[in-house]
Amino acid sequence: MKEEELKRLVEKYYSGESTEEEENTLRDFFRKDNVPEGYEAEKEIFSFYNGSDNIPEPSIDFEARILAGIDASERVAGSQKTKRYIISVMSAAAGLLLLAGSYFFFVKESETTDTYTDPKIAYAETIKILMEVSSQLNHGTQALEPVGKMKMITSKSFHSINKSTRIIESSLEKINHLQNTTEIKKTTLDKSRNN
Repeated sequence: MKEEELKRLVEKYYSGESTEEEENTLRDFFRKDNVPEGYEAEKEIFSFYNGSDNIPEPSIDFEARILAGIDASERVAGSQKTKRYIISVMSAAAGLLLLAGSYFFFVKESETTDTYTDPKIAYAETIKILMEVSSQLNHGTQALEPVGKMKMITSKSFHSINKSTRIIESSLEKINHLQNTTEIKKTTLDKSRNN
């Protein structure tokens, strides 16, 4: 077989457009030992098909097990959302407590007996106090950094779950294609036996 024709048949096979006769031609070709370079993977695939006449059907509860696994992963994702919500609320409450505590601490500690008569000095003191409060708040927000890291980890987990789901879907499509192919072959064999 010429390499151009081989390439055309392999492309038709992978796109699912090959006829049974073309697939048989490919099987016969890949049974030989001298396969052109670059077609080693196809030789392995077709040698597997030649060696396995009966492809086992998935177990009866196969689909139920897959659906149960998906449901379990969704429950885990739901509990992670709840945990993230609780952590956010607790962090906000802790920040408010810190703010209220620092306010009362500064008010009690800096009871003024004297008022400023010069507005420039009053403004400077206000800026000084606001800078201290700001630095205290910035220090408090550093405790919230793990919450951001948790969000990143959750995002990576969802990416992994989506990748696993795509792999399962791809495998199921291949199984369905093999099942359809075996049903067509079985029907063809039954027709040829009846003739």
